[in-house]
Formats: sequence, structure tokens, C-alpha cells
Amino acid sequence: MLICIKEKGMTIKLFIVDDHYMVIEGIHSLLQNEIEIEWMGHAMNAASCLAFLKQEKPDVILMDINLPDINGIDLCKEVKQMYPAIHILGLSTFNQQSFIEKMMANGASGYVIKNASQQELMEAIQVVFKGKQYLSFDAAVSLRKIDTESNLPVITRREKEVLDLIAEGLTNNEIAKKLYISITTVDSHRKNLLAKFEAKNTASLIRIAAQLKII
Repeated sequence: MLICIKEKGMTIKLFIVDDHYMVIEGIHSLLQNEIEIEWMGHAMNAASCLAFLKQEKPDVILMDINLPDINGIDLCKEVKQMYPAIHILGLSTFNQQSFIEKMMANGASGYVIKNASQQELMEAIQVVFKGKQYLSFDAAVSLRKIDTESNLPVITRREKEVLDLIAEGLTNNEIAKKLYISITTVDSHRKNLLAKFEAKNTASLIRIAAQLKII
């Protein structure tokens, strides 16, 4: 099974190292319709990965942290020493700061949590392919050492009510009717929430608020 990312005639050759076949199949399912990606295959342990790299050179490797023979952190270092042109994205269910820092210190270009959406995964692959670094939201939060008690955004009771209703999927009009306030007021609260949470859009607002356990 093969996939590639096209950018101005270029393709991104993608390879996955993970010891869970369901994860491999899940990622393949997410990306199989992406015409930009060429799926080079997968390895389920470090030894198979290194054997493959002697024959083929992918552009990007999605590398699991937990492998049955050598952990992904050490494998990342070994691969980067032998093949520095290959970009590696750490792939894990863990977002512990120590794992992320060690993976990045060993040459990884980024780190993605396994619950990433298709859009986020594609973005991560494209970003590291261009030679830049990418951290998923959860990984970035972990590195920032967010203190959920002392660094919470300060919001009013009404803003909290609006935030809860936004999280439920209600529109500004629906929120206005439910809280007996004007649509303009709802829009003002929404803008204040985006600013306080430093969120670019509503989806990011909900995600950050959930991460901070505010909703």
C-alpha cells in the first residue's frame, strides 16, 4: 500500500513506525485520499525501520515512542545521525513533557498526539516537510507547563455561560434567546473569550477551554 504530498510538483514520501497495526491502518485511512502523500509503507519495530531505510528514503517518518525493541526516542536519534535529511514526527498517546523534550532533542521535527485529526496530521506533515517544527496543541501545552490553577484566563459569570453554550454548538442567535440578551452582546462576549484564551477561532477556543478543564 503506497501514498505522496504534492507541492508544486513535489511529493512527500511518508513512512510509519508503530507497533500497533490498527494505528497504522487508521492513519492510512485518514490520508489515503490525500493526493499529496505517497505512502511508502510501515515498520512495526526499530529493526524493520532501519532495514527499510537501507533501501528507501522517505521524506517524513511518523515514529511511535513505544516500540518493542528500541524506543522511538533512541531510534529517532539513530535515524537522524544516519539520514539527517529525513524529517521525523514523534507519534504517541503520551504528551508528557519529558518525552516531547527528549524526542525533539534527538532530532525530531515535531510531535503529534495519536488523537490528532486528519487536518492536524496533514498540517504537521506539510510543516516538517518544509523544514519547520510542528507541535500538536496538547504537546505545546505540555511544554509550556500550563498551571491550570494559576494561569487560567479570568472570565466573568456571563462569559462562562456563553462559553458553555458555544461548546454545546449553539449559534449566537440561539445563545441570545437562551440568555435573554442581544446578539450584539453575545458577539461581544465571544470576541472577549477569543482574546482571553488567545484563540484564533471558535474551535480553538473550545479546545483550549477543554484542555484547561473550564468546560
